[in-house]
Amino acid sequence: MPKIGTRKLYYLLEDQLQELKVGRDKLFKILKANNLLIKPKKKYHITTNSHHRFRKHKNQIKEIEFIRPEQVWVSDITYIGNRKNPSYLALITDAYSKKIMGYNVSDSLNVKGSLLALEMALKHRVYKNQPVIHHSDRGLQYCSNEYQQVLDKNDIRSSMTEQYDPYENAIAERINGILKQEFAVDKYDTNLEIKTKLVQNAIEIYNNFRPHLSNYMLTPNQMHRQKTIKRKQYKNKKGSNKKSLPLIY
Repeated sequence: MPKIGTRKLYYLLEDQLQELKVGRDKLFKILKANNLLIKPKKKYHITTNSHHRFRKHKNQIKEIEFIRPEQVWVSDITYIGNRKNPSYLALITDAYSKKIMGYNVSDSLNVKGSLLALEMALKHRVYKNQPVIHHSDRGLQYCSNEYQQVLDKNDIRSSMTEQYDPYENAIAERINGILKQEFAVDKYDTNLEIKTKLVQNAIEIYNNFRPHLSNYMLTPNQMHRQKTIKRKQYKNKKGSNKKSLPLIY
């Protein structure tokens, strides 16, 4: 995790740093003095086509408080290629634990990649007797008959964003950013097979080793294995603290 944030780095190294009498503030100063603080980069690539004939569902999670794993899954597709070698990463993440449940790397934006990510998420379900809401943008992939049929077959309720506002799918957007900024999954210009292995490796590390501030420094897998901790909520940049729109740092 070469680009993990300083707070998480301090958490992972706290015992060793205490022996050196280095606290969190001093660690920040040391990293800053050596130009080692992470500077987030923002890149925007539109992967959503909401101009289609398929039914668009209402946002079902506006007022929901996430209180358990596999209550809400958030889905998104992010661009991890370049003009000569385009590729796309479809993700399904558990909103409560931040565990990535399913993924697929594809060289096109057709529905197949999103379906394969959904099928993987279904295989990884732990709490199979609990209802799940599937939240996504209004893209063609999620509105398609094939995708909706799989959701219906598994008794999963469909929820979608209603505006062009990233805060309506903030958790999914944040996970995209972590994989790109911290794990650099979009950095390597290689073939689809190797890129898939790179993504797989990054997700394994993310799920099993990366602590989350909103998980009280538990990893996504640790958070997913329990159902009693009340997750943290964060205000968005517009000043709202809607329960459905938490930001994770």
